[in-house]
This record gives sequence, C-alpha cells and structure tokens, in this order.
Amino acid sequence: MSLPVLLAVLCAAFLHAGWNAIIKVGTSKVSAMVILSVAEVPIGLAVAVTRPWPAAEVWPWVLAAGCCHFAYKSFLTFAYEHGDLSRVYPIARGAAPMVVALVGAATLPDVVSAGQYAGIAVLGVGILLMARGVFTSGEERRLLPLALGSAAATACYTMIDGLGARVSGDAVAYVAWVFVADGILFGVGMVAWKGRALLRVDGKAWAAGTLACAASYGAYAISIWAMTVAPIAVVAALRETSILFAVLIGWLIFGERMTRDKAVAAGLIVAGVMLTRL
Repeated sequence: MSLPVLLAVLCAAFLHAGWNAIIKVGTSKVSAMVILSVAEVPIGLAVAVTRPWPAAEVWPWVLAAGCCHFAYKSFLTFAYEHGDLSRVYPIARGAAPMVVALVGAATLPDVVSAGQYAGIAVLGVGILLMARGVFTSGEERRLLPLALGSAAATACYTMIDGLGARVSGDAVAYVAWVFVADGILFGVGMVAWKGRALLRVDGKAWAAGTLACAASYGAYAISIWAMTVAPIAVVAALRETSILFAVLIGWLIFGERMTRDKAVAAGLIVAGVMLTRL
C-alpha cells in the first residue's frame, strides 16, 4: 500500500466517523438514517450519469451490495438507539475486518503478508479493548447483538464491494450505483415498516442527513477505490481507524470520558495501522 493510498483511506476513516456522529446526535436515529438514504439516490445518480453504463455482470454485485447495506444500516441504527457512539461504533466496525481477514484468506485472491495479518490482529485487540465497557460499565447490553449484526453485514458488503468494483473496472460508477440501490432499498423499506412519519422532520434534520450522506459517499468511494489498488483485507482493517476518530469526536464534541482503557485501545489501533504498512 503506497503512502497516497494510506492517506486516502485515513481520510475516508475520518469521514465515516463523522457521518456516524451526525446520525447519533439526531433525536430519531431511524429518521436520520432514512434521510441519509433518500439523499443517496440523487447523489448516486448525479455521479452515475457521468460514467459509462455498467456491464451486465456488474448488476448482481450492485444488488447484493444494496441488500447487505440495508442490513448494515438497520442493525447500526437500532444499535445507536441503545448505546453510545464510543461503544457501538468500535464493536460494529471493529469485528468486521476480523471476519474479512478470516473469510478472505480462503475466498479472496489477494496475498496478505504475515506482518499485515499481525497488524489486523493488533487492531482487533485494540478494538475489543475499546468496546469492553459494554460489559464493565453497566451499559445497555441490547446494543451488543445489534452491533455485531452490523459488523457481520459490514464484512459481507466489504468483500462484495471490493470484488464488485474490480468486476466493474470503474470504482466511481460502481459506488454510485450501489448508493442508488442502497438508498432505494433502505428508504422504501423503512418507510414501509415504520411509516411516513419518518420523513416528517424539520429542515435542520434534512440538512444534517444530507451532510451525513455526502460524508458517507466520500468515505465509501475512497475505500472502494483503494480496494482496487491494494489488498481488500488490509484496506478493510486500515479504514477501521475511524474508531479512533469516533472516540476523539465523542471526547471533544460529545463530552464523553477519555478513560485509560480508551487511551490504551487508541494506541493499539495506531500500532495496528503501522503494522499493516510493513
């Protein structure tokens, strides 16, 4: 992985933590995620019309990715209803690269070095330490299966998107069409499930959801592009440094405590990033 790719993925990690923070502060997490999804459709179409039409073999990957993103957003949204950003986010994002690395070793074509796997393992230890407060601090444990469900869906769409973008040959167009599919599936699905009241929110909520969508697109597009030029498992692990950014956002903006465990976990995450560069 070259230095420009490394910096691009770190930028994507910051954007990802940022849009999650925007969703978390909303009074209704489901409404905020629906607004984000509605905004995804015009953003995706605006980008898609500037690119060549995808080949027929790309569309199954787009549809599969859209379904996985629906599951990811659903689990994540309801997890935020029960837990803090600094707890839900590490669990939801942290378990995913472990799954990608283990499953990818048998199913993906990339060659990942022992040092890179060591980096992924160190990242995993840091992530687990970051999330341990759900057991030790008396927090609501209902967030745990929801966050783990989000992690499983993340692992699925990570592998689907990385391979789908390679089949497409145009990561930008692929991401745009996945955004369209994702936005339609989640927006229509949630409104059908929860009712149109999800859309009856003020202008500030719509502005925040649209901003979160723009940050989400930037984070997602950069990551998928990186997966076309670097090993999928390494990119998937490196972008989980968004956990570090989420903890800093929680501390500096939301006033969450910076405990010793969080500081140690942040150090392990940084060490894991360094090992993935070997």
